[in-house]
Amino acid sequence: MPLTAFQALPDSSRLWLLALDQPARAEQLAPDMETLLGRWRHKGVQYTGAWALLEQRILAVAEPSLAAQPSGCAIDGMLRGVQQLVAKAGMDLADPSAVLVRLGDGLQAMPRSDLEARLLDGTLTADTPVLDLALLTLGDLRGGKFQRPLAATWIGRKFKLAMGVPAGL
Repeated sequence: MPLTAFQALPDSSRLWLLALDQPARAEQLAPDMETLLGRWRHKGVQYTGAWALLEQRILAVAEPSLAAQPSGCAIDGMLRGVQQLVAKAGMDLADPSAVLVRLGDGLQAMPRSDLEARLLDGTLTADTPVLDLALLTLGDLRGGKFQRPLAATWIGRKFKLAMGVPAGL
């Protein structure tokens, strides 16, 4: 996963991971993302964010000062800007409550209401890779916490799954 866009930022940088509803190319988003982050300021504070497109579906934005001194208004402004530029590119953000899983045919956003049925029918197993869009820091992303087996997530705890054990419920 190319994280070179973030190499100048510390591990403590605040991170936002937003799933797109369809695959995209970084070149599609680059001009608008650069403009958005270049003018990202609130109440006289200029933010120094960086971004990357992961897996052609996950827009990652990181900023170092918002981890220590959060500004809800600055964050909301950035997120609104991202929504607008994604719409301008003819895309949408995926439902933020959906669970992103890696299946044989690629990434799939799965509604939480479908999880139990997908476990029962074998689509999902304890070993299914799940992408964690709730990571808070760039260090978590760099540290390999972005993708974990389903059994090691809240889903595994909810459905009492153990690694290597068939779901069966």
